[in-house]
Parts: sequence; C-alpha cells; structure tokens
Amino acid sequence: MSSSELDYSILDKFNFERKPVGVKFLTSRPKGIEKPDKVLDFCEMLVEAQGGKAFYAAKEDFTCIGPLLLGMVDEDPIFESGQVGPKLGAFKDARANRRIYDYLPRLVKNVINYVAFAPLDKMTFEPDLLIIMASVSQAEIFIRAKAYTTGEMWSARGTPVAGCSWFYIYPYLSGEMNFTVTGFGFGMRSRRLFPEGQILLSIPWDKLPGILKNLEEMNWVPYSYTIGGEEHKKRVREIVEELKQET
Repeated sequence: MSSSELDYSILDKFNFERKPVGVKFLTSRPKGIEKPDKVLDFCEMLVEAQGGKAFYAAKEDFTCIGPLLLGMVDEDPIFESGQVGPKLGAFKDARANRRIYDYLPRLVKNVINYVAFAPLDKMTFEPDLLIIMASVSQAEIFIRAKAYTTGEMWSARGTPVAGCSWFYIYPYLSGEMNFTVTGFGFGMRSRRLFPEGQILLSIPWDKLPGILKNLEEMNWVPYSYTIGGEEHKKRVREIVEELKQET
C-alpha cells in the first residue's frame, strides 16, 4: 500500500473527539500492519482504529455479518430468512426483517479478502473511505463542503440494523458521502460503541479531494451564522435589492 498524496492537515483544525479513520478494501494481504489481537464485529473495528490502532482484518477476524456484507462468505439463510431481527425485537416479524436483504449494500462475492483500518495519523495507504465522527456543527461544515463547488444535494441512508453496511459498503459502491447519527442502529446502540448524538460521516475516495479543497477555501462560519435571524433576513433583502439594481 502506498501513502496517500492528499493533504489532510485541514482536518486537524476540527479537533475531533475521536480520530478520523481510513478504510481500505483489499484483494491482497497488506504489508506493514498487523492483524487485530481479537475477533471483532465490523462496527467495533472502527472504534479500535479511532482509539489509535492500525490493523487489517481477514474473514476469520470478523464476527456478526461483516464477512457476508464484504462478500467473503456465502449467504447465511438464518440471517437472510429474517428470523434473527424479530428475536432481538428489531422487527415485528421475519417478513419485515427479510425485506432489508433486497437492498442492503453488499460487495460482490470473493473479490475482497482483507480490510485495512488506520487512524488518520497512522494511515499509510490511500483510503477507499474516510470515516469521521463529528459534532452536529462540525458535520454541517462537511455538508456544505460537499456542495460548495458542485451544488449537489446531500442524503442519508440506512436501516435499523446492519448499520455497518451503510457507512462502509454504501459509500464505497455509490460514491456518495453518507452519514448517520450515533444512537441510531440496533447493533451499534446495543454495543454502546459511540457517544450518543454524534454524526458518523463516511466519505468515499472520489469525494475526498473536492471536500478537502473546499474546506480550505470556504468560510466555515458564514457571516449570517453570527448575526442572528432578523439580521440575516435583512441582509438577504439587501442583497436581493442590490442584484435587482444590477439587472
């Protein structure tokens, strides 16, 4: 794995509560980092990396449905029949649980063999995803940075269970930044992995350069955010009048 050429130093200004984490999906065993010292769920691996550990995981290092989502194992009829969710209280019945497997993001089988994780300060590879835990006000800056030069809309997608599919697999496949609120997601809430009310942003590699550049150029706290609602409305009216005079 080669070092990323992107400059991530702008992210240091956020002083995030936990370190941003780079994730890489690999067909070949990575060099320079070790396997984890314990078996973990897919979502737990993010927490390990946030805590400062760089590592890679193979099929045998995952618990839960991580290998299924990554295409490392065959379909599991116990999960895909929808029988697990009702037993946990996540769904009323199997048919509701079963429906999610028709659209749950998953990788093609037998392509990805390893997943590398590293906190930003230990990342020696160009990530496929950069996952950031941010406050609401910090996440709002990223939402604006995504649209600053493109005008594109933002969206958030997920399901009550298998949240890892939506912040690992969906952004990787779609090329869209996705986010969720910590406290959402049955498994992550049950495992108490994150402080409640934070935003988990997952940024795919092809969105990263533009977002980082826009963070460098844009005003993180626009003037309108500092003057209050009435003054903002007055300023909008003044701008509109000025523009009318120019036409």
